[in-house]
Amino acid sequence: MSLGYAEKLSYIEDVGKVGMAEYFDSARILQEKIERLAMTIQKSKHLVVFTGAGISTSCGIPDFRGPKGIWTLQREGQALPEASLPFHRAMPSLTHMALVELEKAGILKFLISQNVDGLHLRSGIPREKLAELHGNSFMEACPSCGAEYLRDFEVETIGLKETSRRCFDVKCGAKLKDTVLDWEDALPSKEMDAAENHCRMADVVLCLGTSLQITPACNLPLKSLRGGGKIVIVNLQKTPKDKKASLVIHGRVDKVIAGVMDRLNLQIPPFIRIDLLQVILTQALSIDKKYVNWTLQVASVHGHRAPLPFIKSVEVSFLDKQDYKAAILHMQPFRLKRRTMRARSFELVLRLNFSDGCGCQSAEMNVPVDFKVSTVCLNLEKDVILQKLRDTAMQDLCCGLNAVVERKATLTPKSEATVYAIVTNIFQHNKTSKASADSVCNGDVKRQKEGVNGTGTSGKRSKGRKRKSRS
Repeated sequence: MSLGYAEKLSYIEDVGKVGMAEYFDSARILQEKIERLAMTIQKSKHLVVFTGAGISTSCGIPDFRGPKGIWTLQREGQALPEASLPFHRAMPSLTHMALVELEKAGILKFLISQNVDGLHLRSGIPREKLAELHGNSFMEACPSCGAEYLRDFEVETIGLKETSRRCFDVKCGAKLKDTVLDWEDALPSKEMDAAENHCRMADVVLCLGTSLQITPACNLPLKSLRGGGKIVIVNLQKTPKDKKASLVIHGRVDKVIAGVMDRLNLQIPPFIRIDLLQVILTQALSIDKKYVNWTLQVASVHGHRAPLPFIKSVEVSFLDKQDYKAAILHMQPFRLKRRTMRARSFELVLRLNFSDGCGCQSAEMNVPVDFKVSTVCLNLEKDVILQKLRDTAMQDLCCGLNAVVERKATLTPKSEATVYAIVTNIFQHNKTSKASADSVCNGDVKRQKEGVNGTGTSGKRSKGRKRKSRS
């Protein structure tokens, strides 16, 4: 979560203004401003959204400068908040999912994020419509060919350092680097250039949950003013850019966005998380050729040595084979070695026990084993399969559904790897309505499900075009 991210950052004395007071518009004024914002968005031709740590606090991710922010508590010598769930299981908030719907509706043209929690990509925002100014804790990039790899685990380093993995492209194979900036790292030109271009084109820049106090990122929304655009700020604290804004709303971001979506008659889509894993079966004949020595491994699709964070243990049993001994695999890598008769085929049953933060405790998969390795690779239409899984999961409201998306084989050593997609979380935000929006006071909006923890962004004063900024 953000606590771990903060620990990885280089130590500095000046982390910017902290302990900022929070302000709340009255219920009447808030509703009036929500209506104005909805009308502004409805009339917009090129809407750009600029987000900071404040949009992720309802996900259980602490901010840095608020009354209970990490930098605030550190400066006061107080204990930091404890994570209730792992960072990698954080779920997108109502606001994250609303932005997905706005993009699908053609209203949101571009999204600029100062967060490193990866929740925008996780929610479904297209990569080409997203600028992550400070990087992504779950992203590795190849410095040679530019390929990006979104992981289901938090990358172990920050500061654009080399990680332990290499580019999957056989023509490249360069060592990958993390994408999260340390204090003195330059803002990535690719992300910054795209953000600047879209802010210049924007007729509305909507700033959500950011203090807008650190340069150069905080000046991006101002670029819209030169072309006659407007700035709208939704934040609990006052910002240095409030005087430049046509509308400033002091309210919880989720509450404001829920009200806007209701007035635009747009539904907030559910968040359905699908994780991938691979089941690898490697085999070799015994010397007398009567038996098969085989190894089963449940592994990450990101590499054999990569962690598989959403699985706690694997129970292996044999369907209709009472004489085969079952096993429980507690430690990663999850690997089982056995010897069976060569001529005997059977079916394995894998019970995957999920880690904390998943929507269900476990899921079962049946894996047929006949020791016939085909040289034909099976590459199914992954996007079609994943969408079908989402649709079924939403209809049944059931985690644990799974499907095969890929199968590949090698003859030396003789092995077969099958990639499975598994639904590990389903979360549907309450249907937005004026009644539900008004039923919660401005100062106490709560999610309808237990929160999860993750990471946010931090702050430091910096100078110049290429200096890193913080929300």
